[in-house]
Amino acid sequence: MAGVAGGPAAASSEEAPTTPAGDPGQAPGVSPPTRNALLERALALREGSIIVVTLVTAIYFSLNTSSFFTTANFKTLLPYFAPFAILAAGEVFVMILGEIDLSIGAMYLFAPFVYYKLASAGIPLVPSVILALMVCMAVGFANGFFVAVIGINSFVTTLAMLFTFEGLALIISHGTPVATPGAGITNGGHISTFAKIFGGGVYSELIWALAIVVILQIVLTFSRWGVYTVAIGSNKLGAAEAGVRVRLVMIRNFVLCSLTAGLVGIFEAVRAASVQPDPAGANEILFLAVAAGVIGGTLLTGGSGTVVGALIGALFLGILKDGLILQGVNANYLLFYTGLAIIVAMTVNVNVQRARRGTHRG
Repeated sequence: MAGVAGGPAAASSEEAPTTPAGDPGQAPGVSPPTRNALLERALALREGSIIVVTLVTAIYFSLNTSSFFTTANFKTLLPYFAPFAILAAGEVFVMILGEIDLSIGAMYLFAPFVYYKLASAGIPLVPSVILALMVCMAVGFANGFFVAVIGINSFVTTLAMLFTFEGLALIISHGTPVATPGAGITNGGHISTFAKIFGGGVYSELIWALAIVVILQIVLTFSRWGVYTVAIGSNKLGAAEAGVRVRLVMIRNFVLCSLTAGLVGIFEAVRAASVQPDPAGANEILFLAVAAGVIGGTLLTGGSGTVVGALIGALFLGILKDGLILQGVNANYLLFYTGLAIIVAMTVNVNVQRARRGTHRG
């Protein structure tokens, strides 16, 4: 047996192809990956399909609009996606549970008015922001309590909170816009340091968005909190039997979601230098944030999601809106084209995920 095993093995080792001289890093006998193989690997990523769709969309607008790839347009693009990336990052933690939080629209609207009332009462700006965010976190705690402990459906709970706090925002504001404290121009003709940090700076929301996405993606991927979140979304009963404190994790995720929504509301109020009592606008932002999370690869059924994907999904929506505006598309058609684009992006996502699982339509 030794002679039989040794002969062919020795022959095959002698006949093995050597590494080409022009490619010293390539392992012997291994051919370099083809362009199709690299594309397949990219699409195999959970975020792969939306990355490809986003790149195709950006290339299309760059070819049809000369001003798309410019520094000035990039600054214009930032408000179209950075706030949605932060909102979607928090929403992803709830959607992975198999739940949804519609109250982020209310927190987006309500937090700036709480901040305005506190700052107007003489409380310093930063403590006013912190207190306003704590109010949002309390609402998130209530959402989690009603869902995880009382057992009310998350759609119903957060829809009720959406109506409640949007109405409360209208009550305390009397339906009147107000100037955002700390967002004014200083005597030197520049915005204040507070405004530069909390949304008024050109790149402040982008920096916040990238930092929040990176931190939450690390939490989701490498921490027990993230592992437990995915486990609950995949099998809530099984997670509970394995010792996971399901109610605590769910409440924590709803608190996080409300916190990010309130933070974005304050950022946008500082950037615009005014607080607008506009529930319709807040509701549109709510659904676009959910859309960013979904088209970024997070399943509404729970058990799977990615914060980085939510960032790419928000970028896709921002590029789409910015590109359509640059092309002079009538404002009445923006939502129409946005809806069609979301359908197309989700169709690509579903087919790529189906290919990854090796399943076919029955």
